[in-house]
Amino acid sequence: MLKSIAKASLLAAALTLPLSLTSARAEEKTDFKVCWSIYVGWMPWGYLQDSGLMKKWADKYDISVEIVQINDYVESINQYTAGEYDGCSMTNMDALSIPAGGGVDTTALIVGDYSNGNDGIILKDKTELADIKGQSVNLVELSVSHYLLARALDTVGLSEQDLTVVNTSDADMIAAYQTPDVTAVVTWNPLLSEIEAEANATKVFDSSGIPGEIIDIMMVNTETLADNPAFGKALVGAWYELMGIMSSDSDEGIAARTAMAEASGTDLAGYDAQLATTKMFYTPAEAVAFTKSAELPETMKFVAEFLFDKGILGEGAPSPEFVGVSFPDGSIYGDTGNVKLKFDPSFMTMAAEGTL
Repeated sequence: MLKSIAKASLLAAALTLPLSLTSARAEEKTDFKVCWSIYVGWMPWGYLQDSGLMKKWADKYDISVEIVQINDYVESINQYTAGEYDGCSMTNMDALSIPAGGGVDTTALIVGDYSNGNDGIILKDKTELADIKGQSVNLVELSVSHYLLARALDTVGLSEQDLTVVNTSDADMIAAYQTPDVTAVVTWNPLLSEIEAEANATKVFDSSGIPGEIIDIMMVNTETLADNPAFGKALVGAWYELMGIMSSDSDEGIAARTAMAEASGTDLAGYDAQLATTKMFYTPAEAVAFTKSAELPETMKFVAEFLFDKGILGEGAPSPEFVGVSFPDGSIYGDTGNVKLKFDPSFMTMAAEGTL
């Protein structure tokens, strides 16, 4: 998965769409579409569509929900931002910068997981993070890899000024590492595991060092959700039924994970290895507790400051507080008059209480 906001032109296109296009038409309706892209924590969305579990829960509420895979992650977010989809899987960082930064009121409906080692920094022939000083570092610029690098450098008293960032496509990362000139990379699984297997490679930092900061979420249009609570109930109900299945070692659970593995281009062992470095919230209670944690507002502050520093928080953003982000306790980070990203665990709470 390209967990990236990458090309400035794509971001600019999303942020300059007319408001009439970027806001999904909020109204009562019965047909919904959500999109997703390949990543360990989002493979369940494809399985929900293929297995019929999504249809089961949609039928319960007399609606239809189509789950569409989009191969280009950035494009999936742009299409959601343009109102083509009612929901989309994305990271907390990309949700803040693209739809919320572009004026589309967005709600974190299902907080699915956070990276707990799936993203990392690898050095060639060096063994300490501090050795990165003075090196050229290959990564997908303006992505969560870039964010991970910034957070890692903080831990050893370095900054981006102490090195050179080289924008490199995820598709080219493994080949790039194998060239003599590339000595440092930041990437995510499964690329991370493949590069780490090289004899001269040492992983010197990974996302387990910043737990809970790179969060993978099903984001939905806030107005659409408000007008159509059945949409939220069906998505959440289907998701947690599957979480219960895939987290087990029953025949059904193994079959589900095997199907997800094959759909993502690996085998069961490979997919389970990626799950091991992903903190999946298999129960709604876990997800609710995380969403209500005191750490989440601080994480979003870090993210907003990173985005603002890189000039990608929204067109003409005057400060990191340009976009307001609301939390379950009623607190708001940023502009209270421009709250466009909402962490609302209401539907996950219904799942935890068995009231869906």
